[in-house]
Amino acid sequence: KRSFKLTMQYMDHDNVNGESTEQVCIRRSKLLELQNMGDDPFKIAKYELSNTSLDIRSCFDRLEGCHVSVAGRIMSRRIMGKASFFHIQDSKGRLQIYIKKEDVKEDEYLKFKQLDIGDILGVQGVVFRTNKGEISVNAINFKLLAKRLQVLPEKWHGLKDVDLRYRQRYLDLIVNPEVKDIFMKRSHIIRSIRKFLDTRGFLEVETPILQSIAGGAAARPFTTHHNALDIDLYMRIALELPLKKLIISGIDKVYELGRVFRNEGLSIKHNPEFTMMELYEAYSDYEDMMNLIEELIREVMEEVIGSASLDYEGLKLDFSKPFCRLTMLYAVKDYAGVDFDTINSIEEAMIIAKEHGLDVEPFHKKGDVLNLFFEAFVEHKLIEHTFLIDHPVEISQLTKKKPDNPEYVERFELYIMGREFANAYSELNDPLDQRERFMHQAAMREQGNEEANVLDEEFLMAMEYGMPPAGGLGLGIDRFVMLLTQASSIRDVLLFPTMKIKKT
Repeated sequence: KRSFKLTMQYMDHDNVNGESTEQVCIRRSKLLELQNMGDDPFKIAKYELSNTSLDIRSCFDRLEGCHVSVAGRIMSRRIMGKASFFHIQDSKGRLQIYIKKEDVKEDEYLKFKQLDIGDILGVQGVVFRTNKGEISVNAINFKLLAKRLQVLPEKWHGLKDVDLRYRQRYLDLIVNPEVKDIFMKRSHIIRSIRKFLDTRGFLEVETPILQSIAGGAAARPFTTHHNALDIDLYMRIALELPLKKLIISGIDKVYELGRVFRNEGLSIKHNPEFTMMELYEAYSDYEDMMNLIEELIREVMEEVIGSASLDYEGLKLDFSKPFCRLTMLYAVKDYAGVDFDTINSIEEAMIIAKEHGLDVEPFHKKGDVLNLFFEAFVEHKLIEHTFLIDHPVEISQLTKKKPDNPEYVERFELYIMGREFANAYSELNDPLDQRERFMHQAAMREQGNEEANVLDEEFLMAMEYGMPPAGGLGLGIDRFVMLLTQASSIRDVLLFPTMKIKKT
């Protein structure tokens, strides 16, 4: 009765990979047969392991002839009359298993023939090398630990459907080993960044994700509701303001690696949920931050990929060379042919912007228009690692003004391959100036700029207790991982990227 119910339940259910429901029903029937024989794999709670596939491959000289216990997913098999070969895959790679009929009980060997590719198997046996030289385990005992009921993608072609790869990343990792390598490298990159900062005396901290004010960046936040307090809260759009409070408290070097959330569009460069590293160092400025990020990038690259240079999208990038420095004023003049030093009013800037096909808003100031020119005509052309420096004050609300030219600030963005990777300031520590800038942002919000900063009285109060001069730096981890893994889309370096809900 149970077998019939299972079959009927899935006859009208399309397999997610487009395979026939008949194969799903066959596997469920096999599971039922095992359960009827008292051999239910899902009742096994634990399996003792002695080694991984990597252990056995790398330590073969020591382990040859030794008894081992391994486990993994069956990825291939070659069944013959009295002997068979198959490969299992664990978290460290693949390992060949050799099983002879005479080495196991007859009913066990028959049971082995009923196993499917994708089943998870525990194996006990002896390490040896085959006549063809492949390091293997000669099985003397095996145990089915989990039965695969769905159909894996066809082994020779892997999982090619990009949308399905992102939606079912677990399948992507099973059948495309190179994808797992990306995320192993991502973990290595993050460990290396932490090591770099820890050895330089930075303290890693954690700050709230839910915040009463979404501050620290110009971005649209996600909103949620706290039922117990009956208040609306925001998912943080930056790590900046809480970390600056810690600088005020007397912690001179502080950083955080964490998730940030911005309610924006999706693209190969953007995901609404992403990972940032932000750091702040008292008694330093944006020049120090330039030196720091240069050192960080080179050191992490050397540790993770063994070189300070790489090929990305067909171009050779050599980070051992000094990073270029380019002011936004000069960049727009050089690439767009517009000299903002000669523009004396916002009205004139608006006219020139419209002549160049740029969309301007009523709340835009001269500095905003300069930034529009940069984004339209310059950004995508900054291929080699370049520090874009000295931004207009209108788009830099938390940054110290340049003493010799207060229309601009001590800020840089790092661009590589036409993408922003890092953003850094000489941090504004004057609470009165900060209040004025917040008020200007509030006026812009009233005129329709939904991404303008919000006035944060709590942060201003903290600043009034005295904030030392400081340098601050933010690094986009996902884009950095894209660079070091030669990935073309941010979704390729996120285990579970944000996806549109698929209609069923």
